[in-house]
Amino acid sequence: MGVVEDISRAADRLAEADAVSLISHIDADGITSFSIINQALAREGIPVTPVFIRQLEPMTIPHIPKDDTLKVFTDLGSGQQGLLEEAEIRPEDVVILDHHISQKAPNGTEYFEVNSQFYGEEYQKCSAAGVAYLVARRMNAANTDLAKLAVVGNVGDMMARETCRLTGIAHWIAEDAEAHGHLKMMQGLNCYGLSTRALHLSLSNCDDPTIPGISGKPAKAIELLCRIGIYDTPSASRTFEELDAEEVQRLSSTVAEQMIANGESVERLFAEQYFFLDEAEKTPLRNASEYATMLNACGRWAKPYIGAAVCAGDRGVHYREAEHMLRHHRSIIRELCEYILETGVKRLGTIQTINIGNRYPDTIAGIGAGMALSKLNTNKPILVLCEVEDEPDFLKVSMRTYEKVLRRGVNLQEALCSAAAEFGGSGGGHNIAAGAYIPKGCEDDFCRRVNELIQAQLDAGPANR
Repeated sequence: MGVVEDISRAADRLAEADAVSLISHIDADGITSFSIINQALAREGIPVTPVFIRQLEPMTIPHIPKDDTLKVFTDLGSGQQGLLEEAEIRPEDVVILDHHISQKAPNGTEYFEVNSQFYGEEYQKCSAAGVAYLVARRMNAANTDLAKLAVVGNVGDMMARETCRLTGIAHWIAEDAEAHGHLKMMQGLNCYGLSTRALHLSLSNCDDPTIPGISGKPAKAIELLCRIGIYDTPSASRTFEELDAEEVQRLSSTVAEQMIANGESVERLFAEQYFFLDEAEKTPLRNASEYATMLNACGRWAKPYIGAAVCAGDRGVHYREAEHMLRHHRSIIRELCEYILETGVKRLGTIQTINIGNRYPDTIAGIGAGMALSKLNTNKPILVLCEVEDEPDFLKVSMRTYEKVLRRGVNLQEALCSAAAEFGGSGGGHNIAAGAYIPKGCEDDFCRRVNELIQAQLDAGPANR
């Protein structure tokens, strides 16, 4: 069947359920997709049992209720249908809303899934939150207010990173949110923290692209902002969102000229930004990328329910707790980044690797890797190994890279999935950011194999992929 039929079928099954067990991932996409479906079901008076899990794997299967509820999986499930079959979960009790690579159950059990990877190029860059929104909208047209959460999920899952904007159906969802007054889209510098950070910090922390003479140099950013009249004094502090249209144009032109003068491309200097005007100014909820970071903080520190409460509109106790977790999250990630840089990485052909052991939680390894990579060799993907507290026989693998490396033919998801399978593990993720679990003891051989696979991708080149 096609996408319209699949979405309608999913919406009907949810609306007809007597009760739902809603099982979701803990990152921003998982929390937003959970929240979209949870709120849509609540509006229909359908009771929900929430279940958040880090991964759908043998150790977490017992968390799925063994009852007659409809089991709705968001942001997971497509790649773990064999586990559902092994657990003897009936296909008539399952709806999967996902965007990861689908792997059918080995013994032929057919589980119903709405997966954005099934429906062609227009849907390729749509996360689980986008899929969940399309289903919720089909359930009830009044659910258009949930489009805002779908934008957060799409941005949080890096659907906008490669092209510096949402595309296809994900962009249509953003347009839907804007049309109903929940979102404002605008072009801005491709920097983080445009609603909360002082502008000179946003500029100096920019690493995709690197701004010559500015990235990594807050004092130089202040000098530039004073020189063009954005800051009145070196002690001034304004956010990007506080600038008027003329100031945005002045700043953009100046930074672009500096890039060109240093022989750098301005291709990635600008990006479409997504602001929520119904949220308080200078808060992390004001724009999609910072909202997603807050939700990630909740999930990474084992409190996804707090993030879900924020998505449901809590701006009191739960929001303050989410803010606290966000501050803690950023502090620990900075420590991890500094540890990687101070310890140093091993260079292994096409990649650079480091094993951080049990020094930091496995839930933040990938984020720290991405931050550290900006200060390392950005032409080589970084691979971080770490221990997993509740799985002592396995190691978590996290890899990150940049778009310029993808353009040379690299796909981290393909490399990690293939290598992990060879060593009795499993992998997943995206071409630019991927992860895996592998048995302890094979890590050196595993890293060598990943290096071989990445080298093969580079040798084949993008033209042959």
